[in-house]
Amino acid sequence: MKRKTLGITTALMSAAALASAGTLGANAAPQPVNPLLAKQEALHAAAEQAGTISSALGLSGGEQLVPRDVVRDADGTHHLRFDRTLNGLKVIGGDIVVAQKAGQVTGVTKATEASLAGLDTSAPAAARSDAKLVVFALDHAPVLAWETVKHSVKDDQTPSELHTFTDAKTGETLLTYDDIHVAEGTGQSTYSGTVGLNTTQSGSTFQLKDPARGNQAVNNLNNSSGTGTLFTDADNKWGNGTYTDKATAGVDAAYGAAQTWDYYKNVHGRSGIKNNGVGALSKVHYGNNYVNAFWSDSCFCMTYGDGAQNRNPLTSIDVAAHEMSHGVTSATAGLVYSGESGGLNEATSDIFGSTTEFYAANSADAGDYLIGEKINIRGDGKPLRYMDKPSKDGRSLDYWSSSAGSVDVHYSSGIANHFFYLLSEGSGQKTINGVAYDSPTYDNQPVTGIGRAKAEKIWYRALTTKFTSSTKYAAARTGTLAAAADLYGASSPEYAAVNRAWAAVNVK
Repeated sequence: MKRKTLGITTALMSAAALASAGTLGANAAPQPVNPLLAKQEALHAAAEQAGTISSALGLSGGEQLVPRDVVRDADGTHHLRFDRTLNGLKVIGGDIVVAQKAGQVTGVTKATEASLAGLDTSAPAAARSDAKLVVFALDHAPVLAWETVKHSVKDDQTPSELHTFTDAKTGETLLTYDDIHVAEGTGQSTYSGTVGLNTTQSGSTFQLKDPARGNQAVNNLNNSSGTGTLFTDADNKWGNGTYTDKATAGVDAAYGAAQTWDYYKNVHGRSGIKNNGVGALSKVHYGNNYVNAFWSDSCFCMTYGDGAQNRNPLTSIDVAAHEMSHGVTSATAGLVYSGESGGLNEATSDIFGSTTEFYAANSADAGDYLIGEKINIRGDGKPLRYMDKPSKDGRSLDYWSSSAGSVDVHYSSGIANHFFYLLSEGSGQKTINGVAYDSPTYDNQPVTGIGRAKAEKIWYRALTTKFTSSTKYAAARTGTLAAAADLYGASSPEYAAVNRAWAAVNVK
């Protein structure tokens, strides 16, 4: 990721040019209350500016910017996130974030600096019905490529949406990744005790659908697959706290989805996963003895298995928030699920899974820096991952090295998890909510934390305004430092703490 900051006197566009293009600057009309309408209007305004921004950036004639997201700061700064096409073909790794204030551009972040000018996008003679043409520019000189998406089901019942990019001329495989983001889990019964639920009354029955949170709903797959059927109940009292009542897992899923929604809304000002006020679908009782859970962008839905012997649904708070946070990442930075960017993708879900659990403040599942501690994934009572010292799981990385990009993304995520813990709580021994931690550092020098409340805001701002699809650990350091400067100032203790925490995990 390359980032450059442009001062007002060197803005890419004049205020007049931006005004004529429908500026999203500080003088823009107030956004309407309806979040979906607000999002649509912001994207429309960004689309009106796309041509002017494209010209100002010096993009070639065949390139177009397609708005994907808009983030507005309290001071009137807007961060316009664009995908890019070339002669109608999507550019993989071509995304751009443009920061704009008071009618002028103040910064540009690109996933790639490579020029697309002169690239031949004419279709190869041998057309393929199983693939679509794209321009591939992700950590690679731009080339014409075929993208295939293979839908299947693995031996363990996990769905697969395998994306493969191959050079259209040479046939070389450029990248392969699975767009189903899976949590490694087994589970126990119910995790959160007796909880309140928002439901929808329809005639004489109640539906497990939350009208206060974008109508996010919970469906019962009844140990099958597909879409399932919406949970309904006659007296609005759901489940019995054990696996013997199918609705119990539905309660946990609805509660986890509600806590995730409220966390993003109340902590980060985000209205739903796509920030458009629309709730996601949760599906429980997937498959038979399925010991995983997963998020899928294609259905905008969260799916939970029932675990061993169909008695242990994977519906704890941190698992729910982890998986749905994959959707937030997809809607914002779009971190490709491979290599270092894939590790950052997984870490983002671990980070927000943990912070959502803290936010929920549920006495039955108190907040901690352990991932999946309730679901007993290995049958030994131990968590799935540890953020204070990731290597305690026997696989995850505590520190960055040049081989980090070749490690499974669930384990390279340890670097960012460790960074976030250190930034929040600092190094050394401490006990939080009854859990003992002892976090080391690469250079054996201490780290003083700035508190989780500040650390989570820095990570969220970096994710939504600095990271791109190709961000790696070095660029994540740059992005979080820029986020800390935005929020607290470049001379602040928070900025210095971010710098120190990255050094403590060997990212410099």
